[in-house]
Amino acid sequence: MTTVGPATTSGAPVRLTGYARGGGCACKIPPGELEAMVAGLLPPPSPGQAPGGDEDRLLVGLDDGDDAAVVRTGDGTAVVSTADFFTPVVDDARDWGRIAAANALSDVYAMGGRPLVGLNLLGWPRDVLPAELAGEVLAGALDIARAAGCLVGGGHSIDSPEPLYGMAVTGLVDPDRLLRNDAGRPGVPLTLTKPLGTGILNNRHKRTGEVFAHAVAVMAALNDKASAAALEAGAVCATDVTGFGLLGHLHKLARASGVTAVVDAAAVPVLDGARESLRAGYVSGGSRRNLDWVRPHLDAGRAGEEQLHLLADAQTSGGLLVAGEIPGHPVIGELVPAVAGTTLVVR
Repeated sequence: MTTVGPATTSGAPVRLTGYARGGGCACKIPPGELEAMVAGLLPPPSPGQAPGGDEDRLLVGLDDGDDAAVVRTGDGTAVVSTADFFTPVVDDARDWGRIAAANALSDVYAMGGRPLVGLNLLGWPRDVLPAELAGEVLAGALDIARAAGCLVGGGHSIDSPEPLYGMAVTGLVDPDRLLRNDAGRPGVPLTLTKPLGTGILNNRHKRTGEVFAHAVAVMAALNDKASAAALEAGAVCATDVTGFGLLGHLHKLARASGVTAVVDAAAVPVLDGARESLRAGYVSGGSRRNLDWVRPHLDAGRAGEEQLHLLADAQTSGGLLVAGEIPGHPVIGELVPAVAGTTLVVR
């Protein structure tokens, strides 16, 4: 752990995280509020809808809050479309761009797809921060997109009070090999492909300036290999773990699938330094809201508040949570038949 300050062209240190109220996926609108916002957007049932209409072409939409929209094209393929952006999660501009791009691409991988093209989404306080730093953000994102084999075709920028960056990404997926969050079935193990704790360490970084290189490496890592391995293993159900935390995203998966998820807390991988940072008080407001949201649906067993806050930690560019066993990654629990009023059990 080191303390550094990225520099502008004049040599003055700039802490990007100081220009945002939140950071990374922890700045998401709370899940309960978000669901209330979009509730009225769901189309009413259409029993008389002719086969092949718009509803049939939209394979994945708003219904269960999945990771991306999927539209059947009619030629045996489907298009995956998603967008993701957030405020600075680290002070290094290039690292922020890398992390934000990996996070946006992750939604395509979480559906079992392959990204084709990304469009930059940039908000920049142009009278406060130098344009050269924005260029570093874009360069970092381009590095990750190239590593993913994904083209970058421009995008859109605005003058905003807080720095914002992300991508709108379009990809392709086989409609018969989708990974969905509503396809979980009882008796299937749960696999997590990245450790938890980025939210806690990012919160510590924002407040102290300490740099956690291992957390940056995890956040900037693509989920392409994990997605391919899930498909190879025959998985049909998955999601990625980001701002709603492991418990929040697992709650959505279990609710959509009509099952209950059991988590073996001792089996969940955690980044070095996260537990110690949690005990020191570095917990984001987003993580606390995640835990409050799932509590009514949670059987916590003997798990203490520390363990629950880790499981609810708001991740940025987290791993895939797969209903299935993926070689090389830990099994952290299983799906079981639905228990009335309970989507989550921690043991």
